[in-house]
Amino acid sequence: MTVAPTQPPHEVSVPPLVPPVTSGSLADIPFDNAREAPADPVLSRKSPDGTWSDVPAADFAAEVLAVAKGLVAEGLRPGDRLAIMARTTYEWTLLDFAAWAAGLVTVPVYPTSSAFQARWILQDSGAVACAVESMDQARLISAERTRMPGLRHLWVFDNGAVGTLRQAGARIPDEVITARRAGLSPDAIATLIYTSGTTGRPKGCALTHANFFAEVDNAVGLLHPVFKSVSKDPASTLLFLPLSHVFGRMVAIGCLRARVRLGHAPSIRTEDLLADLAGFRPTFLLAIPYVLEKVFNTGRATAERMGRAASFDRAATVARRYGEAVEAAQHGTGPGPSLGLRAARALYDPLVYRRIRAALGGRVRYVICGGSPLGRRLAAFYAGAGIEVFEGYGLTETTAASTVTPPLRPKLGTVGRPLPGTAVRIAGDGEVLLRGGHVFGGYWDAQAGAAVPAVAGDGWLATGDLGALDEDGYLTITGRKKDLIITSGGKNVTPAPLEDWLRAHPLVSQCMVVGDDRPYVTALITLEPEGLAHWRRMRKKEDVPLRDLVTDEELTAALQRAVDEANRLVSRAESIRRFRVLTTDFTEESGHLTPSLKLKRAAVTRDFAAEIEALYAGPRR
Repeated sequence: MTVAPTQPPHEVSVPPLVPPVTSGSLADIPFDNAREAPADPVLSRKSPDGTWSDVPAADFAAEVLAVAKGLVAEGLRPGDRLAIMARTTYEWTLLDFAAWAAGLVTVPVYPTSSAFQARWILQDSGAVACAVESMDQARLISAERTRMPGLRHLWVFDNGAVGTLRQAGARIPDEVITARRAGLSPDAIATLIYTSGTTGRPKGCALTHANFFAEVDNAVGLLHPVFKSVSKDPASTLLFLPLSHVFGRMVAIGCLRARVRLGHAPSIRTEDLLADLAGFRPTFLLAIPYVLEKVFNTGRATAERMGRAASFDRAATVARRYGEAVEAAQHGTGPGPSLGLRAARALYDPLVYRRIRAALGGRVRYVICGGSPLGRRLAAFYAGAGIEVFEGYGLTETTAASTVTPPLRPKLGTVGRPLPGTAVRIAGDGEVLLRGGHVFGGYWDAQAGAAVPAVAGDGWLATGDLGALDEDGYLTITGRKKDLIITSGGKNVTPAPLEDWLRAHPLVSQCMVVGDDRPYVTALITLEPEGLAHWRRMRKKEDVPLRDLVTDEELTAALQRAVDEANRLVSRAESIRRFRVLTTDFTEESGHLTPSLKLKRAAVTRDFAAEIEALYAGPRR
């Protein structure tokens, strides 16, 4: 790694671990696997009885070929866009690779999208075909068909779409698909992934096959312990994040590329996901901070119900201290865990940490975490509990991760160093700029039917995020430029650290910090249903209506303590002086969150204007 001589550096670059791919495409991955290791299990499918059956590389390649021939038989031509609207399923990944083998461009649509959101993506991308998971989704798309005259095909997985395509392509020679694959180059567009649209209509990021190769090849090379078996347990992961998001999609492709056994979990309901994790037993997971927060908070709530809350809290403190001591030793700034700390950790391992690992399937040793900052507290806890967290940072425009925690060199609370092949620069105003082979070429232009360049001539992508690099080249993200709050007193406030801290509290679902052109900072807080239900049970307040509970003195006091803890992160002028607990949550359905769970601040500000005004009435704290 080379670091500029300034302290802290304004720019850091890391050379690639692998040379760029100069021929072929992602479509070749299943067929390369089948040729090189036909019997290796590359995927696993859940049977109706709950057991998992492995899919060898040769079988998956045969399925990809059959479905690709079906797409050709249905009249889809090279470069046509095929939309996929489904949960995280085997069929999603199968159709993704089959579409590439047929020379197509895939367009993910979130399965929870409204009719308007789905129609916008299908119209803007010019999709000629769409595959959905369920009849409900089919009806949603069908209701919009008159406004999408270019959409010629609508297939439903639950109605046997895969079998239908296989049958349709039975008479297409294999050589047709070989020719389609040969017609693809690394620079061809592989997919159009639409941004979440926090401030306007989503834009289609045109990601090439070369972008994905640069991302996954360097990630697999860097995170060797994750993607390669370093124990008796072969590497495997259960994917439950949406494949419509670049994070989940990148890891799915990386697993096929590295021949890591991949399973799909379509339901993220707690009971369903825990059952899938217990049955599949992955060695690593891809997660967003919310999942790790929920596992921790559920463990703490279970201990409280058993009258062992104090013991859990002591165990959590020991784990954090242990994780921090290990981190210090790895960086040469400390001797590592003391004998006393090692003994304490050994004591709590069967009582607490093993239960946390069991909730994740029992064999998980690594978690790749992204989407938003995890925070030093949770990162240290999981490290001490025996699970190494590789935290990363990236955008749809960068094919997922641009920085990641390097193995055996964590810096808790940061998002790591640049991924090999990536450069990170901090602009004069604190904005993070990125450059590398994984950075996209531009946004899709519907009228031109092509991607329009969106990166500066020097190759630097302006992310819109604010951050800082330390002397070792580790990046810390502090917020979004567009979210920056400027109070009427001229104080700049970055809301993300306060919001992220509060969202980690078991009683808090969502939080939005307010204060732009106001005399001081306030916050709107919504309640986490499961955390609130547990709190009610423990205090025998199950029958209290929610409208009364939001002003309950005991609940308010608990949230005030959480706000006081968050305020320790910032100066007095940046601290939250007042907060309001809402009776409704911010959700995607209500229009207050994007499909990737980002706040739509303008919508929240509009819909809760009266509550915000009330926060500025009367004397402040």
